[in-house]
Amino acid sequence: MPTRRHILAFAALNAIGRVSASQAENRPRAVATFSILNDLVKNVGGERAEVDALVGPNGDIHVYAPTPADAKTLAVADVIFVNGLGLEGWLDQLIAASGSKAPVVVATRGIHPRKMTDEHDSNRLVSDPHAWQSVANAEIYVANIRDGLSAADPAGKEFYQARAAAYLAALDALDLEIKAAIATIPPDRRRIITTHKAFGYFGDAYSLEFIAPEGVSTDAEPSARDVANIITQIRTQKIPAVFMENITDPRLMERIAEETGAKIGGMIYSDSLSPPNGPAATYVDMMRHNVRAFQRALTS
Repeated sequence: MPTRRHILAFAALNAIGRVSASQAENRPRAVATFSILNDLVKNVGGERAEVDALVGPNGDIHVYAPTPADAKTLAVADVIFVNGLGLEGWLDQLIAASGSKAPVVVATRGIHPRKMTDEHDSNRLVSDPHAWQSVANAEIYVANIRDGLSAADPAGKEFYQARAAAYLAALDALDLEIKAAIATIPPDRRRIITTHKAFGYFGDAYSLEFIAPEGVSTDAEPSARDVANIITQIRTQKIPAVFMENITDPRLMERIAEETGAKIGGMIYSDSLSPPNGPAATYVDMMRHNVRAFQRALTS
């Protein structure tokens, strides 16, 4: 349930979001690469900024194929927000094709990335791009977004600063809520199987172990040996639950659950928000939905 601190923070955010008609007519046009980043930008930009996402709800940014419409969107942008850390491998070519001269703001600037084995080359380490799965990292995103919008729209600097401060207060409360929920899970049950390795930052921040049969990207198909190893690990370690993600084929998780007897903990959201009428329509909703799903599956 939202805490009183959540309610106050979002009330402040809504109040700050009101702009005059003249301000609305001169809104800077911001583009974010995917739905989670788009929501963070909207929370800072409020009604003052016009914000579009290239990859929308339930979209998989790892395997996204840009369209001519995306190039047109970038061509008229005043500022472009990207995740970085190798997430948007298709973006540089798209920006070049669009002819956009808009500044590119890397939202993960200042974050120390986790390293993991490249699914295509076991001898190579790559940066884990899913940094938003830690709320503390999301707060760094927000600071970079605030500064990026302020640079693109200097007249709105105070507005963006106030919006960011109110949103950061809400994220502080969310971080405490997640930690309290995880604390209710017995330490020996804090092990989860997910579809791909998107939750490493969450695991580091909140003391959960995530195991995935796919690599860092959803474009990597797990081998038969990988799946067999996962099934053996579930059985030997008595891992209680497996979770399906909204951007991946559920059949793999269903097969693993059937062969091991592990509980399917439900749908979780890793790289993309749900549509507006879904349970993870915003970043805060997504994080709250996921931790509640983990809590239900691992404490029952």
